[in-house]
Amino acid sequence: MPPRLSALDASFLYLEQATTPMHVGGVAIFRRPKNGLDYDRLVELVEQRISLVPRYRQKVRHVPGNLARPVWIDDTEFDVAYHVRRSALPRPGSDAQLTELVARLMSRPLDHTRPLWEMYLVEGLAKGRIAVVTKTHQAMVDGISAIDISQVILDVSPDPRPATEEVWMPRPEPSDGQLIAEAIGDAVARPSEIADNVRAATGDALATVDKVVGMAGKFLTMARTATRPTPRTPLNVDISTQRRFAMARTELESYRRIRAAHGCSVNDVVLSVVSGALRNWLLSRGEPVTSSASVRAMVPLSVRGEADVPSSAASGSLGNRVSSYLVDLPVGEPSPVVRLHHVTHAMREHTSNGRNVGADTLVRIGGFAPPTLHALGARAASGMSKLFFNLVVTNVPGPQFPLYAAGARMLEMFPVVPLAKGQALAIGLTSYDGGVYYGFNGDRDAMPDVDVLAGLVDESLDELLASSR
Repeated sequence: MPPRLSALDASFLYLEQATTPMHVGGVAIFRRPKNGLDYDRLVELVEQRISLVPRYRQKVRHVPGNLARPVWIDDTEFDVAYHVRRSALPRPGSDAQLTELVARLMSRPLDHTRPLWEMYLVEGLAKGRIAVVTKTHQAMVDGISAIDISQVILDVSPDPRPATEEVWMPRPEPSDGQLIAEAIGDAVARPSEIADNVRAATGDALATVDKVVGMAGKFLTMARTATRPTPRTPLNVDISTQRRFAMARTELESYRRIRAAHGCSVNDVVLSVVSGALRNWLLSRGEPVTSSASVRAMVPLSVRGEADVPSSAASGSLGNRVSSYLVDLPVGEPSPVVRLHHVTHAMREHTSNGRNVGADTLVRIGGFAPPTLHALGARAASGMSKLFFNLVVTNVPGPQFPLYAAGARMLEMFPVVPLAKGQALAIGLTSYDGGVYYGFNGDRDAMPDVDVLAGLVDESLDELLASSR
């Protein structure tokens, strides 16, 4: 019997609309060596290692009449060259050209008749660099055996680990009759299953939202913050089908210095930097910013214990241990130090149970964990209403040593967190090899100045650094 999608995984298929494609992305920038990564080598690398992520050769098959949730089946016509694509910028390609390309790629939904992922090799960047852009549907990030395709192509040294020979024989597709028979068998065991799936798959919004929120309860720890009205901001509007993307680069050492000076966590510093950047962005728009103004962020964090961490990174098991906290970012506070103290106090209230996991532990989970953990955070956010928060901020620590793909050194990694309905902005950031890299995914109409917001990150960080000397 083909594996059936969980209720939560299926909900991401049912809830997907033209304005809210349900894929998470990443932009990795590499320095290409003389005889290093090109398109043919990238395809070869993916072919060699795709057996580590078997879901990436499977597609979704719907059960006739929506009698049960869809199943994963092998794509008997799997074509790696369809999924791994090639693009180029006019040389020398700038960051602005790259972010415009990323925005257009992320605006397009994935083809649901094929495995739900894409990878693009982008050539032509200035200074001999190349980029690898990935898109993976959230239905594939099941939280149990989830590893993103971008993880398996990376190595800890310029010399790739040996490839394992594997002959893949796809299993034949089940017939409609087989799928119906299995659905009936499931219905005998769970009589409400058929009615639930028909309502969800045919667009019964209430049934679908109830299902998502119920399942998302496994992810979310709702704080007292949720009982207060969500602040009114320009970030909660009806969104379009198109996106804008912007990037910001900072140094991890700056966050560590601020942490040491103020006795807080790096994540507290990150949220304070975001608060300062949002404050200055709102002021640049002429928005009213009173002393009590705030922006509510949903902040997903891992809450796995040390005993939950797999002994081998090869297992790739992440589990559903992602909890999201609602934090009011004090954008009305003019003092960067007071903003930091407000954020630190709020986060300590949320995380006082001590179940949050440090950076070293997260990095051990599934190898280079950031892509998967950003995806799990996005899944948590997708199950909540815009009535509860204004934007999502995912902060995932990565390894503080260089990684390589076919001998090409990865220089930077920018996450692309998808937008939920009514959310005009999502912010993802990843620390890697001494840097902290922000990805700002915004609605094209509502966030024409997303690059302005990204540019204000340095200014906000400098304000906090000045207070730490």
